[in-house]
Amino acid sequence: MQKNWLRVLLLVVAGIAVHVPALSGELVWDDLYLARDNPFIKSPLLVFEAFRHHLFLDSLSGHYRPVQNISFIFDYFFWNTDTYGFHLTNVLLHAGSGVLLYFLLHKLLLSLCAKAAPTTDQLRTRGFDVSIVAWFVALLWTVHPVHSAAVDYISGRADSLAFLFACGAWLLVLAGRAKATRTARTALYGAAAFSALLALCSREIAGIWVAIFLLHLLLFENKVSKRAKLLTLACCIGLLAAYAGLRHLPEKRSNPAASSAWTAPTRAVLMLRALGDYGRLMILPSTLHMERTVVNGDNYLNTRSWRKSAGAEYLSILGVIVAAALAYGCLRRGSGRHVRIFGAAWFFLGYLPISNLFDLNATAAEHWLYLPSVGLLLFLAGCAFDVPARYKRGIAALVCIAAVGLSIRSTIRSSDWVTEETFYTRTLAAGGSSVRVSLNLGMIHSRRGEYAKAEAMFRDVLRVWPDYPVAKNNLAHVLQQQNKPAEAEAMFVQLRDTAATSRKEHARTWMAAVNLAHLQHGRKDDAAALAVLKQARADYPHTWEVISLQSELLRQIEGPDAALDVVQTFAREHWWHYRAHLALGKLLAEKGEVEQAAAAFHDASRLDIHDAEALSQIAAMRLRQNNLQAAYTTQRRAVARQPDQPRQYLLLSDILDRMGRGDEARAMVARVERMHEMAQGEAAAPN
Repeated sequence: MQKNWLRVLLLVVAGIAVHVPALSGELVWDDLYLARDNPFIKSPLLVFEAFRHHLFLDSLSGHYRPVQNISFIFDYFFWNTDTYGFHLTNVLLHAGSGVLLYFLLHKLLLSLCAKAAPTTDQLRTRGFDVSIVAWFVALLWTVHPVHSAAVDYISGRADSLAFLFACGAWLLVLAGRAKATRTARTALYGAAAFSALLALCSREIAGIWVAIFLLHLLLFENKVSKRAKLLTLACCIGLLAAYAGLRHLPEKRSNPAASSAWTAPTRAVLMLRALGDYGRLMILPSTLHMERTVVNGDNYLNTRSWRKSAGAEYLSILGVIVAAALAYGCLRRGSGRHVRIFGAAWFFLGYLPISNLFDLNATAAEHWLYLPSVGLLLFLAGCAFDVPARYKRGIAALVCIAAVGLSIRSTIRSSDWVTEETFYTRTLAAGGSSVRVSLNLGMIHSRRGEYAKAEAMFRDVLRVWPDYPVAKNNLAHVLQQQNKPAEAEAMFVQLRDTAATSRKEHARTWMAAVNLAHLQHGRKDDAAALAVLKQARADYPHTWEVISLQSELLRQIEGPDAALDVVQTFAREHWWHYRAHLALGKLLAEKGEVEQAAAAFHDASRLDIHDAEALSQIAAMRLRQNNLQAAYTTQRRAVARQPDQPRQYLLLSDILDRMGRGDEARAMVARVERMHEMAQGEAAAPN
């Protein structure tokens, strides 16, 4: 037991240490939505609502991962917008997965090795300790840099969540079998089913966990009766049926048509290339980056481009070698044969969905190895079992050296995620040259006001992908910022006119209509802007950005009554939307309907537990009503939510002054002055 706790501690320390650089990292790529703008993470009230929606609210993606959103609810609750907490959760989930993997492998290896050596003493006399082997496999898996995108990337935590819950479910099943009483077994089996369902609702790959579990149960487990196996199989089918039912809760989405029409021979080649790439990454993870690919049409434009990418052509050969090695290891007799067979089967089941046999959004991705990599490491452990005893120490030393090397590479890779710009720049430098990376880098330049650089990058993207609406929209935006309104408007109009077609293949095509309306409003052509937004609202009835701009223009032109119906309808149909209820409260307050406005603000305050604007609005209304105690109580809650915002203290000071508590009011003003002085000091520090 003492050894186990020491091993667990070492796994946790190693799992955390190699990912320390990313703990201070910024939001990158999908993090901007999932961990910042996502309306479903702002309040614990939305835990069950998460099951009624896809992972991405405004996307063509059919990803159904409510548990991932629920995990972000916990992060937001405890850490607000501090990305350190989000990253820390990712790292702890990964370290926890490594620990559970160790305990699971220990139990599985005992059963697998028992076929060749029935007793633990016989296993030890052959030169190895099963628990040590399980620990080393778990250690190598935990520190392997190929998992960086699943750990250092906040949005990538779905892999860790699915792994943690699935691994935990398997361990609960094993624990249930060991219990003598029916009550204890039932409780543990029920907990296992619930954990497995959480795994499935974390990421779709958990279905492969079920397949691996059943494979081991039906082919490798001899101590379970046939009746128990059939009951377990039935329970697994019921579990998958329950998951399928949950997947029908969100509205159906029509995924974009497959971007490629590859023939069977082409898919076979791509399967071998992907296998070769993954095998290379597991042994020598030298070049790691997002946006991997094992096919690029530009490689075949001429002889020079083919030679430049000749390394990719050899991936097929490497894939054949990996497949042959797995087959040979499974056929070769020895004490580790059953381990090798099970490891190869684990890898194959995990590899099949990512092998390019099916249409995916990429031909290769490092984080897809999160589950299959366990199988490869198990296979290598099975090979080590058949090495003569005199070489065991050498193998142990080699594994230790590998663990150190992989840890160093993981730490270096983790530093890629520190800032957005660092991530995109290093991705491009490492070979992840996709239009999406270039587009995101251009957007960073745009946010900085470096419009010429941004324009150049967007034009480069459009040369590669001329019909990419997101790139066109961003290009039009930077043209507008550079005082080129005619060219910008022409591009916005063209995007709006083609949206009916492009939105079948691309998300967020409504941005062109919103930007066009902004441009027209800026030149005082409100009639045209409202016409654009009216059509956009019909095309995108569930997009708040369209509703928000339309209602604001109606409010400015015709008054709050004209805007109220638009916002009220949206808020009623989207009860979970904080910004809609906040806007509704403001419109009602402008109309003088104080109690209705307070109710809307109250709803908004419950939908975002860290935003204080709704509470401040209520406090201001109560102050105008001269209901000072209610105003004071509400504004104290606002201050508690945003203790670093000076405006909250200023309103509290006004309330205290009206209550005749002048000393406390002046103390609030003094606090605001100190906050301004500290902010000025921090701004001057770099100089």
